[in-house]
This record gives sequence, C-alpha cells and structure tokens, in this order.
Amino acid sequence: MEDRLEIGVKVSKITIIGNAILSFIKILIGFVSRSNAMLADGVHSFSDVVSTIGVIIGLKLSHKPEDKEHPYGHEKIESLSSLFLSLMLLAVGIGIGVSGVRNILAGNYIVPGSLAILGAIISIITKEWMYHYTMKYAKIINSSSLKADAWHHRSDSLSSIGALIGIIGARLGFPILDSLVALIISILILKVGYDIAKQSIAQVIDQSANEEIVSEIEDKVKSIEGVKKIDTLKTRLHANKIYVDIEISVDSDIPVKSGHDIAQKVHNLVEENSDVKHCMVHINPYVNK
Repeated sequence: MEDRLEIGVKVSKITIIGNAILSFIKILIGFVSRSNAMLADGVHSFSDVVSTIGVIIGLKLSHKPEDKEHPYGHEKIESLSSLFLSLMLLAVGIGIGVSGVRNILAGNYIVPGSLAILGAIISIITKEWMYHYTMKYAKIINSSSLKADAWHHRSDSLSSIGALIGIIGARLGFPILDSLVALIISILILKVGYDIAKQSIAQVIDQSANEEIVSEIEDKVKSIEGVKKIDTLKTRLHANKIYVDIEISVDSDIPVKSGHDIAQKVHNLVEENSDVKHCMVHINPYVNK
C-alpha cells in the first residue's frame, strides 16, 4: 500500500495538471467570448495550481524524520501549509466579493458570448470531480492541507456556478445577476477559509483533542488492572496527530517493576489509537483520601 506522502503527492500532481489545462481553456474562452466572469474564473483556477504546489511542499517537509533540532518531528509544517491555503481562500473570497460590489456600483455589465456557458459547465464538472477526488484521499491519509486544497477546488466550482448563472442571466437580460451571485459565493468561500484557518491554528497552538477522544483514552486507562485513578490527562494536537501526557496512581506498596509494567500497559493501549503519535506516562503512589 502506498504511504501517506506518496498518496498526497500523487493526488496533488494530478490536480495540478488538471488545473493548468482547465485554467488555459477558461482564460482562452474568456477572451473569445468577452466574458469577464470566465477570465476571472480562469485566473482562480490558476491560483489552485499555486496552492497545490504549496500542498506538495508542505507534505514533503512535514514527513522529514525527527532530528537533533526538531526532536518532535516536522508534522506542524503541514498545518502551516494548510493555514497558508486558508489565507489564499480568504483572499479569493474577498477578491470575488470586492469585484462584485465594484461591478454593481459602476454598472459594468457585459453580455458574454454563448461559448462562455460551455466553459463554465466544463469547469463545474471538472472542479467538482477534483474536490471529491482530493477529499477522498485527504480523509484516507488524514491530511489537513489536502482537505484545504479540496475546498480550494470546491471554491473554484462555486465561482464557476456563479459565472454560469451570471452569463446566462446576462444573455437573458439580467446582467446584474453575475455580480450578485459573486457576492453570495464570496461569503461561502470566506466561511470555508475561516473554518480551515481555525483548524490549522488549533493544530499549531497545541489545542487539546476533542472530548470524545479524551473520554475514550480515559476509559481505556481505567480498564487496566493496577490503575487506581487518573491524576491528570492532557492532550495536544500536533498537526494530524495527538500527543498524550498522563499521570496515574498505582499502589504505593508494589515493586518498581510492577509499577513500570502498569505504565507500559497504559502507554501501549493508548498508542493503539492510530491518531496518537506518542503517550507519556508518569506514575504516582496512590493516596487513599
């Protein structure tokens, strides 16, 4: 089976090629049909090429092994890559929104040629496929940057839907539809960008794992014979992985080796969860209050 890095790079290379071809087609159609919406959409697709290159760089750097200067590894680089992509999404959303407002205020309406409709339809189908293809593998390898890139494809699909509605509306005598739909799409893109940025920041600042995971860890530890109680349990997100620090109380009269064996059982059981990168266990003498 392919490893995490190989899958991420393969998916990214395929979408880079697809976006490069698609952006060329949309920009060409935009010029021929005199469609500002299609030209903007073509530039948007080209921005996906840049963002996906960022994903590849982030994936490769995050897979570097631990070294003397980085004993905890380089996984957080992927979170930074995801944050970068979220900022690109926010910029795209703001750009589309500002452009829509300016066109409405200036009354800058152009009736595009019918070829622009075909270009928008091709873009919607292609970008929706890229979204589902990328998201499928992003979930398989649990990659935040690949998920962010998938949403970048979805944002392009949404902008193409807006372009299609605007083009058809303009040809039917309602040119303002293009700009109004662009405003709605910009809000959707901004919401997605905000959610991805929030998740990425949580991974960088060591936010704790969700309550469901913490509760699962507690239940596992309490099930181990010899654990009298859990004194403290701390978790922190580390990119797509979790670090666990736990203190348990054991009978103060047992030999050191027995206490160590209990701690080892706790360590091994917690790390059975594939999301947990490392579990640190400290034992305390049990005091019955």
